[in-house]
Parts: sequence; structure tokens; C-alpha cells
Amino acid sequence: MIHQALALPRPILTGGFGSNGGGVFLHQCRRKNPRVAFCASDDQIASSKSNKTRKVVEHVCLLKAKEGLSEEVEKDMLDYLYTTQYQMRGIVAISVGCIGDRNIEDYTHALFMRFQRKEDLGKFYENTFFLKVLNEHVTPFCHGLTNVDYESEVEDDILAIFRKGEEYNYGEEFVLLITFAKNASDKNTKDAMDSFAQLTSSLPSLIVQSTQGSNFNDSSKEFTHAAVVRFRSFDAMEILVEGREYKDMWRSQFEPFIEKAVALHFSVDPVGTDVM
Repeated sequence: MIHQALALPRPILTGGFGSNGGGVFLHQCRRKNPRVAFCASDDQIASSKSNKTRKVVEHVCLLKAKEGLSEEVEKDMLDYLYTTQYQMRGIVAISVGCIGDRNIEDYTHALFMRFQRKEDLGKFYENTFFLKVLNEHVTPFCHGLTNVDYESEVEDDILAIFRKGEEYNYGEEFVLLITFAKNASDKNTKDAMDSFAQLTSSLPSLIVQSTQGSNFNDSSKEFTHAAVVRFRSFDAMEILVEGREYKDMWRSQFEPFIEKAVALHFSVDPVGTDVM
């Protein structure tokens, strides 16, 4: 069992990160990025951002790669997934990587995509090029995948929408998938997600961007909600999730109302430099 870095209760947690007494996957390909961009205070960074927001649609796919996956095949799979943005319209941002620590769900790789509209996401699922990538370069080497789709809001700025600029070129991508219990009220759910949003938006010296929403993927209902946080570094991620404020929020707002949660992360390294 891995270190419970998110302060989630042991009976509920199905994933996480930290030291792993049970060993790691052979294909742990992403290193921790030591860069920490603490160049300004939270107040200084927050004051420079616009209050206007724009709705976006986000897609998270978690993969379970087969044991013994070679480095060459793994790199090929990640490159093909990453470069789909150059072959299809509608994808405005993407990140992909090898999950940093073992989890009992056995997820090994994660893919994040952003679209402007639900219609663009629908076309993506039916795109023949992407289906070919899945059939030839992904599913033969994986024994399972989970999709989650949700609508969120980001700052109404071209760099924030498209995740462009120097601060998006590195860091740690953190993915949190949650299943709220059936007896949790709408208010319980809203209060929990609002508290998460308020905390992550209050720390721009640690976090570049945070999005979240309820899962509307009809074919994949294992999780009810998702959040994706781009931290400035692995160290920045640890500062937040190991902090008392985060742990207190989790215990009071989430723990009483959820059935399970999966927390994963991967380092954002340059991949897909050539169009496949």
C-alpha cells in the first residue's frame, strides 16, 4: 500500500502518491521535476489575472498498460497520443505522461485534453484518426482504460485557455477522480467541490491552473467528479497536499460524503516533438 499523501481514509483511497513500499511499475518513465517557480507572492500573481472566465470541456483518460511494456513502445504510444492535437481540430490543450507512483487501480498512464465545446469532444470520440491511434498504438498494449469528461471554467485569456506560455512548459499534472456517495446531497457535493476550487485558486505561487467539474460521460460512470491541477513543480504539489489546510478540507468536506477517490500525478516533460 502506498503512502497516503492525500490524507484520504484508507478504506476509500484507491490511488495516491508518495513513497511506495510495494515497488513500482517497470514503465515509470517520468521523473520528478525539481523546478519550483516561487517568483512572486500569491497576492501579486492573483492581482494580475482577469476575473472573466470562459467555459471549456475537459477529457481525462487513465490507462492500464500491460506488464513488460518496452520503453520504445511506451514512447511511441505517448507520442501518438500527444500529437493527435496536430491531426484533429478542436483540441486546444493536451498533456500526457506516465503516472508517478503505483496505485491499487493499476493505472499507469494519463491523458488530459481540453476542448472548447461538447460538440468538439463528440467529434473527437468518433474521429477516425484517433480511433486508429487507439487501435494500433494504445489498446494492444493496455488492459483497461477509464474516461471522464466534464465542463469547467478557465480564465478568459488565450494563454490560460490554450495552456501556452513558459509556465505551462513544465510542472506536475495532478488528477483527482471522485465518486460521491448516493446519499450525499447536492449541497454536500457542491460545498466539497467549491472548497477544493477555493483552495487551489488561492495559491497561484504553487498552482498554474486548476479545473474541475461533474462527469457527463454516459458510458463511463465510475466517477462522478474530476479535477485537474497543474502545479508549478512536484515540490509545489507536495506543499499543498501535505499541508494542514488541504488535509482539514478533505476530512471535513469530502471524507464523509464520498465512496472512493483516485489521486494520480505525472511530470510534464516534452513529448511528441514530431508529428506521428
